[in-house]
This record gives sequence, structure tokens and C-alpha cells, in this order.
Amino acid sequence: MSYRALRFPRPVLPEGAAALRGTVREFVAGEIASGAFRPRCDSWLAGYEPEFSRRLGARGWLGMTWPKRYGGGERSALERYVVTEELLAAGAPVAAHWIADRQTGPLLLRYGTEEQRERFLPPMTRGELFCCIGMSEPDSGSDLASIRTSARRAEGGWSVSGTKVWTSGAHRGHLILTLVRTAPLGEDRHHGLSQLLIDLKAPGVQVRPIRLLNGEHHFNEVVFNEVHVPDGMLVGKVGEGWSQVVSELAFERSGPERFLSTFPLLQAMVAEPGLDRAVVGNLTAQLWALRRLSLGVAAAIQEGRAPAIEAALVKDLGTRFEREVTEQARRLPPARRNADFARLLAEAELAGPGFTLRGGTNEILRGIVARGLAGRG
Repeated sequence: MSYRALRFPRPVLPEGAAALRGTVREFVAGEIASGAFRPRCDSWLAGYEPEFSRRLGARGWLGMTWPKRYGGGERSALERYVVTEELLAAGAPVAAHWIADRQTGPLLLRYGTEEQRERFLPPMTRGELFCCIGMSEPDSGSDLASIRTSARRAEGGWSVSGTKVWTSGAHRGHLILTLVRTAPLGEDRHHGLSQLLIDLKAPGVQVRPIRLLNGEHHFNEVVFNEVHVPDGMLVGKVGEGWSQVVSELAFERSGPERFLSTFPLLQAMVAEPGLDRAVVGNLTAQLWALRRLSLGVAAAIQEGRAPAIEAALVKDLGTRFEREVTEQARRLPPARRNADFARLLAEAELAGPGFTLRGGTNEILRGIVARGLAGRG
């Protein structure tokens, strides 16, 4: 049996990356000093501050790799990586724009119409248009191909009915990029799927909160009841939604958010007296290896590839790392925890159950990697 090799290109940060990193750090330090935000764990989902997103947009740090004609900066994927890495390490509130910048915008650049790009990309780069993802469904687990949300042909567009779950930010977002079934389920479940951009304020859309243990609300259930979606909101081609989603998941699963959600806690833990230095060394080594893999995926994306298998590996390993950070922090005796450390630990513990849900469960991700290595896709 022949096996497929994983490909993680050697990333070479561009000239000026160090200066860009310094500029971002200076900006973040100023924001913290002014009281604009307090660093927190899981900031890319729970840190919702639209004004902060707009300030990033004004600095050209949203849509960084996109063409200038759409408001982008035409910078490299690795320059974007530097910016996102610094924001996440600082626990900055980036949730408002995160999905649009990471996922929806790049998908529109690859598969969208020119009208869609001109309409939606510029406000994304300004931090004014926020998006969410409509993939997972009730009773489907991580079997994305089993979705039942349907889109039937209607006058001037589509009529959509069904339910999506674990939809982060739907209660605050403007658009939901939704995977729907536009043809009956057949022998090949990957056929007959399409993607639609749906206005979250459209008649027939209902957003229901799914609250965390601490009462925080960023997950949602989104119900579509015969929602009319105009033809112009179809992304890509009818029936090719599966291949589009697979390429989209490379953006979703491989970024630094997959191992930096608990980084503020790690920083606080390292600063606490009495921590076993072997623990610090182990966690640091894991973090460095994950960063190298994640940067390799960013380099592959910059080459124009959609490294879905490599991205799945990064997400699986990153999830396990984030959980280990929390476990090690929990072992520090309460008497040695200052107030800020205790707050960050509580945030990480409460967010922890979601780490293995979003972006695919670990078991599903390992299956993707195994099939990919065996050459079965």
C-alpha cells in the first residue's frame, strides 16, 4: 500500500515581519493600557468588541492578503499570520471579525462572483461586516455529509429550511455562510450540496442561544423556516458545496487560534512561583512544534493549495495542547494563584468543552488524517 506524505512547506517570514510584529505589539500594549480590553482566554470566540475590529481595519490588519480593489492589503499569508498570532497571544477581542477575515472572505475570493466580492469584501476589511458558519446540524454529530437543511428552487432564488447548531456569533453577525442540500440525498452523500450566504435578519431566520456553563453566549442554534435566499447569494456552483467546504476547512482548522486560545493562561502560569520547570519545558516544546506546523499550512495556502489533511492534524494536536495547558494550570495549588491567574483558569475551564467541538471533533480529525495518509482522501 502506498501512503501520502504530509506536506508542511518551510515557512520563511518575509522581510519586514519583525517590524510588523513590533508594531502590533505596541498597538496592543496601548489598547490594554487605555483599558480598551483585558486579555482573556478564547478571545477569538468570546472577545466580541466591534470597535476594536474597526480599529484593526483602519490599520489595514483585516483582509490583509486580499486584493486592494476590495479594500485588502495584498500582503502575504505569513504577514497575516504574524498579526493574528500577536493578537491571539495578547488575548485581544477579535471575535467580531474573525470568521469573515479568516474564512468567509477567502472563500468568496476563490468561489464567489465579482458582485459578491465588491459588495461584501470592503466592509469586511473595515471591520463592519461580520459572518458566521452554518455547517453542523442536530443529530449529525461530526458527519457533515449527512446534513438535512434543504434549499428548494423558488422564484428568483431558493427557499431554505432546516437547523444549524454550534453557530458561533450568529446572534451578532450579519451573514451566515450555510451548507445546504440542493438535491436529494443519493448514494454519494457528497453530491447535491451547495453553499448559500443568508442574511441573518431575513424573515424566517430564528437564532436561539446555546449558553456555556458560566452563562456566556457565543454558540447558537439557527433555524431556517422557508427563508427566501436570492440567486445572487449562491456561492460557487450548485452541487459543488462539498469541495468548497473542504477547502474552507483548511482556513478554519490550521490557524494559531487552534493552540493559542489558552496562551494568556500559559503566560500567567509560567510567571507563578513554584511551577515545575519540566512542565514549562514540555509545554513550550509542544507550542513551538505546533507553531511550526501551523506556519507550514499558512505557507501552503500562500502557494495556492488547500491543505485540508495537514490542517486537520494541526487542529487535533492544538486541541490536545490547549487542554493540557488547562490541566497543568489546575494542578497549581490555589494558594499560589493570583486573581488574574484564577480568572484566566476559570475562562479556560469553561471554554474547554468547546475546544473539541468547533472545527471537528478529535476523532473525526484523526480519521481524516488517517484516510489522507492512506491516499483515500
